[in-house]
Amino acid sequence: MTIVSRLLAAAQPTVSAGRPGDAAAIAALHAASFRRGWGEDEVLQLLLDSAVVAHRLMVRRTLVGFIMSRVAADEAEILSVAIAPARRGRGLSRQLLDFHIRSLAGRGVRAVFLEVDEHNEAARRLYAGAGFAEVGRRQGYYEGGAAALVLRRDLG
Repeated sequence: MTIVSRLLAAAQPTVSAGRPGDAAAIAALHAASFRRGWGEDEVLQLLLDSAVVAHRLMVRRTLVGFIMSRVAADEAEILSVAIAPARRGRGLSRQLLDFHIRSLAGRGVRAVFLEVDEHNEAARRLYAGAGFAEVGRRQGYYEGGAAALVLRRDLG
């Protein structure tokens, strides 16, 4: 294997379980991605919660994405998903979402829910492509009056 191919192979993103040590990096990425970012303590509490499933997307040693869900019985709610701004538009969110959904299914989850801003076209395309369908709407949920679309995907 040449040096160039080794460098390119090493730069491929990998998905693994989120850990408490990721709290600062996840909080920073969340703050860069949303109007009201989560603080490090909030993220840490989620990562320590046994009902929360978290995955991180890493390139080498750098966190470039994450997804978190809370599981209750045989349902889960995706709490947040984000990809670093410089890495968006490369299909990484789909890779992360697919891995996460497979993990949830492996834990016995039969339905996954989430809420998305009605104006977030990129996220809506991602979720539609992953098999989510609109099952509800919360008018005026987001700052500025945007509705939150409630989406669901059955896992089997």
